[in-house]
Amino acid sequence: MVSRAYWEVLVTRRIRTFDEFRDAISDYRLPRVLLTALELDLFTAMGDQSWPLTTLAKTLKVSERGLGILCRNLASAGVLQKKGSVYKNSKLGATALNANHRAYRGGYLNLIKSHWTDWVRLAESVRSGLPLDHDVPDTPDYRRQFTWAMHHRTLEIAPAISAQLQLGQAQALLDLGGGPATYALAFLAKNPRLRATVCDRAAALEVAKEIAITHPAGRRLSYLPLDFSEEPIPSLYDVIWYSNVLHIYSPKENQAIFRRAHAALKPGGRFIIQDAFLHDREGVQPVEASLFAVSMLLFTEQGNTYTVSDTAKWLKQAGFVRIKPIPIKKGTEDWENGIWEASVPGPRPRRIANQTGSNRNRKVR
Repeated sequence: MVSRAYWEVLVTRRIRTFDEFRDAISDYRLPRVLLTALELDLFTAMGDQSWPLTTLAKTLKVSERGLGILCRNLASAGVLQKKGSVYKNSKLGATALNANHRAYRGGYLNLIKSHWTDWVRLAESVRSGLPLDHDVPDTPDYRRQFTWAMHHRTLEIAPAISAQLQLGQAQALLDLGGGPATYALAFLAKNPRLRATVCDRAAALEVAKEIAITHPAGRRLSYLPLDFSEEPIPSLYDVIWYSNVLHIYSPKENQAIFRRAHAALKPGGRFIIQDAFLHDREGVQPVEASLFAVSMLLFTEQGNTYTVSDTAKWLKQAGFVRIKPIPIKKGTEDWENGIWEASVPGPRPRRIANQTGSNRNRKVR
């Protein structure tokens, strides 16, 4: 997923003329420059030092001419700083893009790099209707890498969502398909009385355990290895959080998962879904959600992005009531209008204020 600011520009674009078509296609240029810098390990090599172009070219074992053109464009994009023929990392380049820094987002950066070559093969999946490399089994090593990528992707988003999503008196939360448990840990940090369980494949849960060891709330996190697309969910919960999982499965599979979630919730329990929903009547907007379906074509057997109305219909069929959106402050959400909740029939636990008397646990309207 790319930044909200970029999509706000893209969402207003409508291609009507050949020039607009050409300009839209030409947007590949800056992404290719950025990816090339990653492939050359440029940000890592530069670290927090200033580099004359000649010295940097020798260090990277590339041509000075080629590096000069590349760095000039990186500077114009703001990821490098330029003074004469000397270049230096921006704060972003020296931290999140630098493999030697503790804030390095390597898992997600590696995923982004692989996506370039995957998207070049889009015509294959359009012709076959199958994901790329569909005959290659998913390995534990790949699952670990992907889980770390999702953690790096969600580091800022999860606390921002948690700060706005009120859980009332919930004591038990299930992060269904939660991978690295980044969201579960954010909910635990916000809600001291809460205990959480993350449910996913065993390889993903190993990553979650590594992350939880370093997290202050990690002791209140439990782990459930389970194929919830096929098996019932044991135990009962006050809240089930189903984030960025809906799009992986077909409508039929999601309907079955909804029924299992319903059975695993206490009376009045909440099923909260976060995903790339389509909101218009024709199911083509927002652009971000529509484009994300292309990723599902490339990488899943039957995944897609779905309309809110279809999802609400499946929830009703599974026995849920009180289906409604949870508003999130613009600029802090993962997806546009992307969080909806439904409840199991029955009284919901009374909400209370925190010990300081604030109203942060007030019902979201």
